[in-house]
Amino acid sequence: MPGATLDHPFGDHHDAYRVGGKMFVMVGQEGGVSFKVSDIAYAILTETGKARPAPYLARAKWVNLPDPDAWDDDELAEHFAIGHRIVAAKLTKKVRAELGL
Repeated sequence: MPGATLDHPFGDHHDAYRVGGKMFVMVGQEGGVSFKVSDIAYAILTETGKARPAPYLARAKWVNLPDPDAWDDDELAEHFAIGHRIVAAKLTKKVRAELGL
């Protein structure tokens, strides 16, 4: 994704994907994944049981999937792309321009 970077702010066993220094996806040590979603997606995914509120990040509308393998790859990739767009949209115009967004 444009401007995306990978780092390990919580140790080598957690991958954090960022755009403009802001996280939009995090993969945990045991294979679970958390990601940023829209307010509507958060309500739908958590109310239907497809995802659970992400620990420590639920108030910012993040969801967690303990077993991402249970999801269709294309659907998961679409959610990651949407999370990227949501986070990127909140960056300053200057940072977006620097990242080519």
